[in-house]
Amino acid sequence: MLASVNKSKFIFCILVMAVLIAGCIKQKTREEAIPSDAIKITPESDVFPPVLHSDEWEAPVPMDGPINTAGLEDSPFITPDGNTFFFFFTPDANEPPQKQLIDGATGIWWSHRINGEWSEPERIILTNSISLDGAPFVQDDTMWFGSIRFGNYGEVDIYTAKYRNGKWTDWENAGQQLNEEYDVGELHITSDGQTIYCGRFANLDGFVGKDIWMLERIDGEWSEPVKLPYPVNTDEYDEDQPFITSDGNELWFTGQSRLGYPGPAIFRSIKVNGSWAEPKEILSNFAGEPTLDNEGNIYFVHHFFTTDMKMMEADIYVAYRR
Repeated sequence: MLASVNKSKFIFCILVMAVLIAGCIKQKTREEAIPSDAIKITPESDVFPPVLHSDEWEAPVPMDGPINTAGLEDSPFITPDGNTFFFFFTPDANEPPQKQLIDGATGIWWSHRINGEWSEPERIILTNSISLDGAPFVQDDTMWFGSIRFGNYGEVDIYTAKYRNGKWTDWENAGQQLNEEYDVGELHITSDGQTIYCGRFANLDGFVGKDIWMLERIDGEWSEPVKLPYPVNTDEYDEDQPFITSDGNELWFTGQSRLGYPGPAIFRSIKVNGSWAEPKEILSNFAGEPTLDNEGNIYFVHHFFTTDMKMMEADIYVAYRR
């Protein structure tokens, strides 16, 4: 999840900081960056614990190992084999974007499952300059991610990076077509590399909000986005942050709860005879940004809120397939 920032603040922040402090940012561990008075929320102290509405999965629990901290772990992505995990981290829910840019820790991190255990996460550096990177999606040796940085077409652009010799490198802007002409949001690409599903702002037929759109790869170019029809997209709610299973038969996404729970909820639509069926609400209570491995385990971000709706932190949860 990249923090929201308007264009004027973004440009001012980037230009001033690029001049004054480029190259002077000290990289920190997550523990060094988290405020000393931060309180780790546990399932026992959670005011709005995630709620599961299906008996196909076990009750959701915090992801094991060293992934979660008293900071905010967000925007998860797990590789289909279940052995590599990516996420966005920022140390403080109250930290503004201007500070996130220079705190030495906010960005994309990753961990590897080794002998059944998750390794200590490491930060992935995706520029030699100043940036705010998040929302990773990885396919083979290519990472797609959102970034706030100098030279963007918009406020948050989509970039790509390549995994070469043990490092993520060759990062580059995904281009004017995706970032300016189509203005795509968080995206997921089908396993054959031919279709993008993305969240995208809509202002059509009187509806203003987020919907899920699809782009096809034709002759090496991405086609103009097409809005998915009802019942995936609705006139009453936002639909965003899509995930497509490797077999292409399940569409997962985030939207407002249809069952009356606060915050975002996670939905699943199954493809039947070539069309997406009525989505079912699977997880509620501040549950968002689903990502699944090939075993069908659901990894998602869960934000912790107080009763007066102040966000405290966020962890990655998992609901294991029965």
